[in-house]
Amino acid sequence: MTEETTIHEPPMTAGAMMRAVPAPIPAERLSIVPANEASWDDLAAIFGTADAGRCMCQRFKIAGWIWRDSTQEGRTAMLRTQTACGDPDAPATSGLVAYVDGDPAGWVAVEPRTAYPKLRTLRVPWAGRDEDKDDDGVWAVTCFVVRKGYRGRGLTYPLAVAAIGFARDGGARALEAYPMITQPGKEITWGEVHVGARQVFEDAGFKEVNHPTLRRVVMRIDFPA
Repeated sequence: MTEETTIHEPPMTAGAMMRAVPAPIPAERLSIVPANEASWDDLAAIFGTADAGRCMCQRFKIAGWIWRDSTQEGRTAMLRTQTACGDPDAPATSGLVAYVDGDPAGWVAVEPRTAYPKLRTLRVPWAGRDEDKDDDGVWAVTCFVVRKGYRGRGLTYPLAVAAIGFARDGGARALEAYPMITQPGKEITWGEVHVGARQVFEDAGFKEVNHPTLRRVVMRIDFPA
């Protein structure tokens, strides 16, 4: 090649840009543990300082309006108590923490449905259903948080599967979720899809039981007695 030779890179096509998306995280690089087996610093790193770090997974915990009836310090303290991070012998915890190569990367909230007082007053979980709101045997997946740098790599899929085993081992007879319907090519924000995407729960074996709004569904998986 002479010094006068120049090389012109062709513009990146849509297909090439899609291929440039980071690959899903291999299972052998991933570990998922109950939050009480993780450190509080690890969980705080996952939540960060954006929307998740402000809410601290208390949207369905606070009966009133979260931004009026709670403080940042209070929400942080509530999550720390609920998760019992750093206490492997704790009798309960409120979710699971995912690690990639030992680095904290994701969170899923999963508890008995009764642990979420705000769910009692929302239309989505109950529309068209005759359910006992005080049934401790039904658990719920209410929130995913994926740390910046790991988003778009399918981490919510193994977290949803892990939530099934966690609920079943905890004595649940059913597990519910209230995900959003996402559309290919349409941009979404992590804030609005914190409840998860329908495809994630379909792949995990959940079945749709209700479609209360245009973009939200209720999905459920029942466990054998």
